[in-house]
Amino acid sequence: MARVAYNQKDVNLIARMMRAEAVGEGRMGMLMVGNVIVNRLRANCLDFEGLTSIRDVIFQTQGGNYSFEAVQKGNLFYSPARGVEKRLAEQVLKYWRKHPAKYALWYFNPYGECPPTWFGQPFTGQYKEHCYYEPIANTCEGAYRY
Repeated sequence: MARVAYNQKDVNLIARMMRAEAVGEGRMGMLMVGNVIVNRLRANCLDFEGLTSIRDVIFQTQGGNYSFEAVQKGNLFYSPARGVEKRLAEQVLKYWRKHPAKYALWYFNPYGECPPTWFGQPFTGQYKEHCYYEPIANTCEGAYRY
């Protein structure tokens, strides 16, 4: 059973986002970004309460800006998804999770060392240039559900 309900449009959308946000970090980096997207949909708490689809997650705005820089700036996000990214997206939607993104709801590239917290949330680890953060313990049970 898949981690979230999805259709082919969702596969294409998450695949485009994975490539736009992490193409320079290879397949593993793209999988980790995809995992955060799915985690946000599953969590239904904190900044991500009430999101009901992959589209909601990717086009979410906070403080007047899109949550993902790739949507805001365009870059690769507006290019069609390729086969390899679609296969990776399906893995994430169906079952894929791995540390440090396993329970993460946030990531960013600080162009330097990862801070110990991000908006008060604890650092869980780094993969190449991206730092990953999961919710403070006991504040978001949904982030820890499979």
